[in-house]
Amino acid sequence: MSRLGKKPVQIPEKVKAEFKNGVLEITGPGGKLSQPIDKRIGIKIDKDSLLVEALGKSREHNMMHGLHRGLVVNMIEGVTHGYKKELKAIGLGYKANIEGGKKLVLNVGFSHQVNLDIPSAVKVTSVLDADKNTIITVTGIDKYEVGAFAAKVKAVKPTEPYKGFGIRYTTSAMSADGKTVVYTDEHVIRKAGKAAAGSGKK
Repeated sequence: MSRLGKKPVQIPEKVKAEFKNGVLEITGPGGKLSQPIDKRIGIKIDKDSLLVEALGKSREHNMMHGLHRGLVVNMIEGVTHGYKKELKAIGLGYKANIEGGKKLVLNVGFSHQVNLDIPSAVKVTSVLDADKNTIITVTGIDKYEVGAFAAKVKAVKPTEPYKGFGIRYTTSAMSADGKTVVYTDEHVIRKAGKAAAGSGKK
């Protein structure tokens, strides 16, 4: 069996787990998530813990064992604290607007706007940081849905390596004095332009 899979998953006080008809439901302060469970996997729920069991000893059972425990951990984390992805749009005139809470409208250097339908499983907000760059925040209780939509937004305009324009991941945190929000951006490998590269030749 998977060494990680054998470890019981603790169920927080305000979270409820139910396994019925091959579907695991986790309910917490943030909402409810459902996950179909493979027939090769069993679920045992105690008062304050959940145990994922492999119902066989094959390699496939072992793989499913660790996978399903990871899914359970993500579900509990999601309904308890939720997930968040932040992106920063850097470029002259780059901006993002939310229309009716259902559509993300991006202006990121194209001759046209890019419209993305926001999935019902996530919430999206858009604000400007201190440097007037647009910060797009994707939140939700489903880790996959949050990550998938954030990746879709980023794919609209990947950061180009010369001027650094485009959409990149970022992470926010409060400053030491607790007065401002500081953003730590995804590292982007930059390249020198042709003019800069040529000027170095003798």
